[in-house]
Amino acid sequence: MALNPWKTVSIEKQYDNEWIEVSESKVITPNGKDGIYGVVHFKNYAIGILPIDNEHNTWLVGQYRFPIKTFSWEIPEGGGDLKIEPLESAKRELLEETGIEAAKWTKIHELHTSNSATDEFGILFLAQDLTFHDPHPDDTEKITVKKLPFNEAYEMAIHGEITDALSLIAIFKAKILIDEYKI
Repeated sequence: MALNPWKTVSIEKQYDNEWIEVSESKVITPNGKDGIYGVVHFKNYAIGILPIDNEHNTWLVGQYRFPIKTFSWEIPEGGGDLKIEPLESAKRELLEETGIEAAKWTKIHELHTSNSATDEFGILFLAQDLTFHDPHPDDTEKITVKKLPFNEAYEMAIHGEITDALSLIAIFKAKILIDEYKI
């Protein structure tokens, strides 16, 4: 592993709320020049869940995303408290957004969502052996839940109809698991 070529001179908090903190660091860059670096620090995990039933159907959640100012189809996902086991947050998110509970859980991937500007760490789960209840989304969420064959979700991802990073990684990873390991 390479040693850190960045030298931090100072760090100043620019913004702070319940979910994120934004800081600006004065730095010496790897090429020895003075510079600045802004970082968004996330105060939770990014949790994503891909539910798949025995017939290889899945569920997507659609909602308007304020930062990108557009409607987005995604796997069920949300923030997981750093003090809580990520699987527990995944179970909560899946039930809240879709009304689905799963008897079988598999962690399928870990990732950094945008490591050039944030420290957000994501964990993706595959949920199987599903049972169904009424969803209970957060008050801030106005969501649409769509059941579809997994291969249709995969085609949506291939054709750019799904752009959310957690969703894309989960769908592509699941496609490999389905094709190669017959999950």
